Amino acid sequence: MADPMPDIKSVARKALDWPARILFPPVCAGCRRHVSQPGVLCGACWPKLRLLERPWCPVMGTPFTHHMGEGFLSAEAIADPPPFERARAAVAYSGVARQMVQRLKYQDRTDLAPWMARWMLRAGAELIAEADVVVPVPLHWRRFFRRQFNQSAELARAVSQLGGLPFAPSAVRRVKLTRQQVGLERREREENVRAAFRVPDEAEIEIAGRRVLLIDDVYTTGATVRAVAKALKKGGAGTVDVLTFARVLPGDFRADESATI
Repeated sequence: MADPMPDIKSVARKALDWPARILFPPVCAGCRRHVSQPGVLCGACWPKLRLLERPWCPVMGTPFTHHMGEGFLSAEAIADPPPFERARAAVAYSGVARQMVQRLKYQDRTDLAPWMARWMLRAGAELIAEADVVVPVPLHWRRFFRRQFNQSAELARAVSQLGGLPFAPSAVRRVKLTRQQVGLERREREENVRAAFRVPDEAEIEIAGRRVLLIDDVYTTGATVRAVAKALKKGGAGTVDVLTFARVLPGDFRADESATI
């Protein structure tokens, strides 16, 4: 005879959820229209989300218009090889994806992080399968004190939990208070974050010889994740992969666009 307890527990949980759903009904992660469950997009927003799909550059993760052949690299990967091994992103940084990033980062919508991380797991499945530890791009302590949270750490925490990987939020530090990257040209961004990160001595054991999965919210020009990857490699990491929620695609970057992270 089947045990009735699982069904009773399920009904009880649903009953307890009803007051919360009435007081705080789930809303679209893009436009805040009411939806059936938390973390989903409404029918109007879903078509505005561009998921990044194969075929893509095996190093940079930038999508190709058609299959270019096994191992074919993008011009970016050839002209400026990165200090990390592979980069992947879940969505293109435009439309609804841009709104989600800005709400997470500037409007304290940390509740979006687990849902954004689910899309990141889809895009970075091969990276997660081979990773040893998850590390977020850090904030400087002064900026963290003002903001009270690090959006990259929120995403990294969710990725580590969903992927069953160790989470090392203190494996790398931002030792230089840098300017905001918004409004800076590519070379200015690189100079801004040069020598801005360091692996503290006590954290070297967490990454020594390991494959690190570095998490950030948006890959814009790559200046920040390149600087962090260099610091991790200098601190003893075996290899570094990069996984972000969104990616500014080549040709879309505009330094004067205030909405670009």
